[in-house]
Amino acid sequence: MKQIIQSFKTGDTILEEVPAPKVQNGHVLIQTTKSLVSLGTERMLVEFGQSNLFSKARQQPEKVKQVFDKIKTDGLLPTLEAVFNKLGEPLPLGYCNVGKVIAVGEGVSEFQIGDRVASNGQHAEFVSVPQNLVAKISGNISDNEAAFTVVGSIGLQGIRLCNPTLGETIIVTGLGLIGLLTAQLLKANGCNVIGIDFDQSKLDLAKQWGIDTINPAQGNDPVKSVLEKTFGIGADGVIITASTKSNNVISQAAQMSRKRGRIILIGVIGLNLSRAEFYEKELTFQVSCSYGPGRYDEEYEQKGKDYPLPFVRWTEKRNFETILNAISSGSINVKPLITEIIPLKDYQKIYGEIGSSKAIASILSYNNATYSNEIAINNNANTKTNRGIAIVGAGNFAKMTILPALSKTRAELLSIVSSGGVSGTTMAQKFNIAKSATSIDVVLKDESINTIVITTRHNLHASLVIQSLEAGKNVFVEKPLALNKEELNHIITAYENSSSILTVGFNRRFSPFTTKMKNLLGNAGTPINVVATMNAGMIPPNVWVHDLKVGGGRIIGEACHFIDLISFLTGSKVVEVCMNAMGKNPQENTDNASILLKYENGSTGVVNYFANGSKSYSKERVEVYSQERTLILDNWRILKGYGFKGFRKMKSKIDKGHKAQFKLLVDQINKQKEALIPFDSLVNTTKASFAAIESLKSKAWVTIS
Repeated sequence: MKQIIQSFKTGDTILEEVPAPKVQNGHVLIQTTKSLVSLGTERMLVEFGQSNLFSKARQQPEKVKQVFDKIKTDGLLPTLEAVFNKLGEPLPLGYCNVGKVIAVGEGVSEFQIGDRVASNGQHAEFVSVPQNLVAKISGNISDNEAAFTVVGSIGLQGIRLCNPTLGETIIVTGLGLIGLLTAQLLKANGCNVIGIDFDQSKLDLAKQWGIDTINPAQGNDPVKSVLEKTFGIGADGVIITASTKSNNVISQAAQMSRKRGRIILIGVIGLNLSRAEFYEKELTFQVSCSYGPGRYDEEYEQKGKDYPLPFVRWTEKRNFETILNAISSGSINVKPLITEIIPLKDYQKIYGEIGSSKAIASILSYNNATYSNEIAINNNANTKTNRGIAIVGAGNFAKMTILPALSKTRAELLSIVSSGGVSGTTMAQKFNIAKSATSIDVVLKDESINTIVITTRHNLHASLVIQSLEAGKNVFVEKPLALNKEELNHIITAYENSSSILTVGFNRRFSPFTTKMKNLLGNAGTPINVVATMNAGMIPPNVWVHDLKVGGGRIIGEACHFIDLISFLTGSKVVEVCMNAMGKNPQENTDNASILLKYENGSTGVVNYFANGSKSYSKERVEVYSQERTLILDNWRILKGYGFKGFRKMKSKIDKGHKAQFKLLVDQINKQKEALIPFDSLVNTTKASFAAIESLKSKAWVTIS
């Protein structure tokens, strides 16, 4: 299928060929007929992409600070590589989509195949959208009109926050697309509406709907004009839908408001507020968040958990439905807002002139497209091999770590699977991968693929491992192997019933630093003490890694790395685990904890996993104590030895073992060697991570069977 994407690095807008998305659980698969280009929002994105690196940095000072923090811990070159990789990520454009339902995911009962719907889907021939972001279209609304649903709900949410009553005077500053829709909705609500804009053609359009207007370009002072029109009282509310860097808009809004007036910001403006202007009138100022309650809430949007109507009357979905009802009843008229209708293939007629366009609303029109969830990227690839590798998951880790490491080996990269298709296709182009797909079923049936590399969110690991083993594929899965005992038991059964090899991405054991440590310690089998400290850094609590059902928490999801590392250094298996966490009543998803490990051979291990440390301090540190000798490894850059004859220091750029791990993996595939890590060791490490959480809950040592 074809989809419009933009590069943050260059600002180029491209009509890309990508595989169509597969319908997901709780989602609706839609074949697009129309999509509306939100010129204001998309113009900002395009202009940001076209700006130089210095300008991008000035607009994102918080990101610049993150870059300097990363330089301190990781070094200059790895940081620059990360920055340029981030800038190279494609951005799918669009959020006002209309089309026909062609498939419904598991758990969806509201929609049926054939329904006409509006959604916040992108500019693409097919989109898969969560059910709470989709609304049915009634018969008397055309697809062109329905394309205004989502952008109309943005204005509606601002109105709901303003809470206007019948007869109040509300100012709309900025009569672009959202401003004109907002003004119409306010008029339908029984308000006296005054619109302010510098474009007379937009003001003339507003006058057709009975909206009073002010044009500062003609010398009219907005503040004085509003005060005159309200007989000196001032406006009851001001809704700002303008886009400007100037601070004048917010100052004028305060000056034209009555005492205790309300100011709502929908657009993007300068926000250097004058305390005096707000203080003297006790003004209320609020920023409106997109389409309404539920926005950016993963429980609502992705998991389909609706807010109960008696307590949250208006959600983003119910706002969508309200706009559609307003169009259907004639309360608002969107037809005059349509400036042009352009075929998708001619998209550059819109985006090529987006910086200077005077259009209010541009609509893209789509022809019937053929659905396919796989496309060819590199036609010269050897697809008849029996050593092919497929990557499942196209997130940052795959892009920044896995694919760069694999591309430097003799790996035959045949396919990459991503949920949306865009990120996978971009990576396929960059790393010379033969195909891009959106369904794992495609690669499981491909006889040329020998190994599946799984790098998705943690909750998908177990099911994908089992599917791959049952399909007779070798599997490499990023940690963790599983999130709970039930998943682990299913994996054990699938592994025992297959002849495939299973590897978990415990890369630390393959680092040249770890290899050196192991060699220095020797094979005497005597007990050692190992302390591994992870200065993990704080991750906001709403991020998926903290969700026990999705990420499993950071102990199961990440600390398992160090359990495996210590097991490798000791040459033994964990037999008992005890974990203590910070706080009086720590939760299962804690990320400030110390894990004590007892090993079969008498060795002991400590994993300190802390999220409350300074980012300027080393992220990882490993200490080993053995026979009056000590090894100190600092952030996988410097290894120092104390008490070792002939060894004092080893130093290099950061090397956590990814390159060596994937070189060995490809060698294993090509030469049909044994597993990189014994299966019973993988199981032992996974059980130890579960035991850590069990210990936290029981406040006791837990024995591993």
